[in-house]
Amino acid sequence: MAERRILAGGEFLIGDVLPRDVFTPEDFTEEHKMILETARDFIAKEVHPVIDRLETKDHELVLDLLKKAGELGLLGTDIPEAYGGLGLDKVSTTVVGEAMGTAGSFSVVYGAHTGIGTLPIVYFGNEEQKKKYLPKLSSGDWCAAYCLTESGAGSDALNARTKAVLSPDGKYYILNGEKMFITNAGWASSFVVYAKVDGQHFTGFIVEKDFPGVSTGAEEKKMGAHGSSTRPVIFEDAKVPSENLMFEVGKGHKIAFNILNI
Repeated sequence: MAERRILAGGEFLIGDVLPRDVFTPEDFTEEHKMILETARDFIAKEVHPVIDRLETKDHELVLDLLKKAGELGLLGTDIPEAYGGLGLDKVSTTVVGEAMGTAGSFSVVYGAHTGIGTLPIVYFGNEEQKKKYLPKLSSGDWCAAYCLTESGAGSDALNARTKAVLSPDGKYYILNGEKMFITNAGWASSFVVYAKVDGQHFTGFIVEKDFPGVSTGAEEKKMGAHGSSTRPVIFEDAKVPSENLMFEVGKGHKIAFNILNI
């Protein structure tokens, strides 16, 4: 039997491919079917009955739903078992994400949390960072957000003006700047933040909401998805422990672009 070829992205839409190389629902394993059924059941029983309340931006309701999703393992498909997740494959994550597409505003909360908010730590966090943060993110005890966009640095992310300077004692990086349009900002406990060390070296950091100097601005007035939080995140001499620097100084672009590509 001929080997199946792994396709790149949406290659099947624009290239000449064999039917056997296109993954379809008929190819689901029992594990895929189980996690999909779990997601659909959660949405039908927990999200749909309160979908109108979600649009009122009920903070406690959102966090309660996130916690329930975590208890079912829906937040940990990409997180290894060693850090409290399920350690499943990308198909499992994809089918859960597809099911969440019917969850209204909660799908926005879920997507930012499990994707751009958590994956940087999964793939680029060191051992101590993974041990400290991933169990909380997998369980839903903490909500995650991703701080890349600035007023003058959206698509041109490397033009960021948020700066980070190492303190004289080497214990902290002092961050100053402002990020905008940050999904989950109003209820996130952790932020993956990008800043330029010494104004030059684009670098990633894990920042907790309770670190000194971290605050959020007013909610954006959106046309839809009112059940999700979208705010600026502000850093005013924010003290971030040096051990919360991600990967390497000056390598933040590798984190940012790889995670966005996923």
